[in-house]
Order: sequence, then C-alpha cells, then structure tokens
Amino acid sequence: QVQLVESGGDLVQPGGSLRLSCAASGSMAAVYAMGWYRQAPGKQRELVATISPLGDTNYADSVKGRFTISRVNGKNIMFLQMNSLKAEDTAVYYCVAGAAAGPGGIYGMGSGPWWGQGTQVTVSS
Repeated sequence: QVQLVESGGDLVQPGGSLRLSCAASGSMAAVYAMGWYRQAPGKQRELVATISPLGDTNYADSVKGRFTISRVNGKNIMFLQMNSLKAEDTAVYYCVAGAAAGPGGIYGMGSGPWWGQGTQVTVSS
C-alpha cells in the first residue's frame, strides 16, 4: 500500500520560514499529482497548493507569493517552502498524492488519493 510521510513542522515566529517535506513509499509505479492541505482548529480543511507530475503548480490565494511547492523530477517527493509566515498559517499540514489535480484538490482514479499523517506548524510569538 502507498504511504506518505510528512516532516518539517515546527514552532516558528511570525515572519519566519519553514520547509515541509513529503516522501512516498510502497506500490507507487507512476509519478502522481501531489499537494498540501491544512486544517486549523475549528476550521474546515483547505487546499494549500498542488503540483502536477510535470511540475505545474497552483496555490490558494491566502498563500500565493509566500509559499512555494516543488518536487523532485520523476519522483513522488515534494516540498513546501513557507516564507513570511503568519499566525493564521498555524495548522496541521497534510501531504496528498493522487492521479490528478483539479480545482477541488487531489483526486484518485481507481485508487487513492493517499494521505499522510500530518505535521504541525505553529506560528506564534
């Protein structure tokens, strides 16, 4: 079974930076679309950013210009560089992989999408 593992979450002050990583393992024969979701306490889970197998990216308006999603070419490994962090960025961040990315997020086709366990990002002074 496909497994996704996130890392890099931490406590950081407003204006600071963090880099999250996501690595896939298991029966992943193809290069998949990947993305990041986040969920803050008392709020709905929201899509942060996506990246296609060829590296095309999309971002939520709330993070555009501050966050950068990237991946290792030809691999199901991706990163989220977060700069100019704000208190409202505090959330559990989840890595997701699937067959396709669309306006609603990452989708599976026959199998998936697959979710990581989440990593906590806390932005506070």
